Amino acid sequence: MITIVVAMGLNNEIGADNQMPWHLPKDLKHFKEITSEHPIIMGRKTYESIGKPLPNRTNIVISRRKDWFEEGILIVGSVKEAVKFAKKIDENVFIIGGGNIYEQTLELTDRLEVTLVKTELKADTFFPKISPKIWDKTNEICHEKDEHNEFDFCFQTYERKVKLT
Repeated sequence: MITIVVAMGLNNEIGADNQMPWHLPKDLKHFKEITSEHPIIMGRKTYESIGKPLPNRTNIVISRRKDWFEEGILIVGSVKEAVKFAKKIDENVFIIGGGNIYEQTLELTDRLEVTLVKTELKADTFFPKISPKIWDKTNEICHEKDEHNEFDFCFQTYERKVKLT
């Protein structure tokens, strides 16, 4: 099972200047709960925005840079290589960004775990449109903003209904 995990705004915005454009502790807790103990795949820029390996997960980073190295992560040169390594570790693999990696892996993905942030913000990175012809929304749990979470948001799960050949 390959799952994309993404937080996005109402216009599919996911980032600005290599950072998430919001701070939602409930979303971060949700992310940790679903990805802990599993391999996570991300691009180099996403890894650099996080700044360190995420604990209790195998961190697999895709980079074309041959001269780049970081302690505590597995560096691979392609999505194909990343998925191959991840599946040797666990049947549940999570793709966590960024935009280019999402575009490359959407066709391989079985499930989407989306945090839909109920706002429109300036962004330079976007998630591809989720087509209802391909994806079924199977779950949604919404939360109102509070003193710790600056926007209303919903956790949404989508399952692929159309297999690509």
